[in-house]
Amino acid sequence: MSLIVEKLSELLNKNKSEIKQLCRKHGDKTVSEVTVNQLFGGTRGVKTMICDTSEVDPNSGLIIRGTPILDLVDRLPEEIFYLLLTGQLPDQEALSDLQNQLRERREVPEYVWNVLDAMSHDAHPMTMLSTAILVMQRDSEFARKYREGIQKSDYWKPALEDALRMIARLPTISAWIYRKRFNKGPRIQPVQDLDWAGNFAAMLGIEDPSGTFADLMRLYMNIHCDHEGGNVSAHTCRLVSSALSDPFYAVSAGLNGLSGPLHGLANQECLRFVLKLKDKYKGVPDREQLVEFAWQTLNSGKVIPGYGHAVLRVTDPRFIAFRNFGLKVCPDSDVYKIVELLYSVIPDVLKEHGHAKNPYPNVDAGSGALLYHYGIQEFDYYTVLFGTSRVLGFLSQIILSRGLGEPIERPKSVPVRWVKSFVQT
Repeated sequence: MSLIVEKLSELLNKNKSEIKQLCRKHGDKTVSEVTVNQLFGGTRGVKTMICDTSEVDPNSGLIIRGTPILDLVDRLPEEIFYLLLTGQLPDQEALSDLQNQLRERREVPEYVWNVLDAMSHDAHPMTMLSTAILVMQRDSEFARKYREGIQKSDYWKPALEDALRMIARLPTISAWIYRKRFNKGPRIQPVQDLDWAGNFAAMLGIEDPSGTFADLMRLYMNIHCDHEGGNVSAHTCRLVSSALSDPFYAVSAGLNGLSGPLHGLANQECLRFVLKLKDKYKGVPDREQLVEFAWQTLNSGKVIPGYGHAVLRVTDPRFIAFRNFGLKVCPDSDVYKIVELLYSVIPDVLKEHGHAKNPYPNVDAGSGALLYHYGIQEFDYYTVLFGTSRVLGFLSQIILSRGLGEPIERPKSVPVRWVKSFVQT
């Protein structure tokens, strides 16, 4: 039995006992009320689900299992996955055990390459990623065990096996999507002893003599790993999984949600805004020019991309992590200088404008500029990077949900006429 299985067995038994006690003692207590505005507004802010892997505090930002994200930026993504699952960072023995398990499972089946090679040359990179995940469903351990009649209390074990296979293969698949879709040359094989994100960086084929691009990939994978359970992609994944669809079906569905322009495409829009400024002013604008441009943008009914957040009311700590990285590796880049200038100007403009609940930058305000610096300038690929990271959170939530025996999701819907009748009584 692997160390992570031992740890999860102990954790899940404890958590199931605690949940039974909570429901027995407080099961009838009201947690949340729903207003008509929330009913018509995407149920924003309505508490309807459990997610132990992470939480987003309005004044602190992303917290992974009780640890602020800024305290985790120097960790390996493998450590973050272990933390998401167990609530603890692994010691060296547990980390080595997990890394070895991933290495044992990272060979991508030939049929995956056949499917990707058969896709149109102009297929969207996210379509390629979602498809690659989906076709691997044929080898799902969970699907096989379920057909054999596995006990419900053990559902999480084959789900964990599917997760390990998917995570192990993901860097090779995602890197090949970049190289194939954008004509970067032949597929690069993983290096035996490199860590998960280090291998991903190497297989992308980006020139990296200083090793800082690999560091960026480690940071990027950590920063985007999870963000509660209610965002579109995580909730889609959880919803599909709640029907006992295996992790391949569920993760593919979650990635399709991530592909939407209101969710996973934000960093592209932020970078386009920065590049637009650079083109307009033939370099870095001065402060007065940027203030004028910001007001023109706002007065035309548009937004400043990368500023504001549905939950946060402070500068996103994930932006701070990327900013600190940028200050070290590319402080003289015009693109990065514009990101810095925006950070010093836009919050005050938005405060004066008065309509933004949060005038501060979110994670997307600076991440695209760093990718651009290292030569990844194919915007359509950026969401694949996001998705490669977020799969860590998707799968952690699936495994824990299976381990706790959570039921199928089935919220009640009502027609508009019901609402009209309700508010008139």
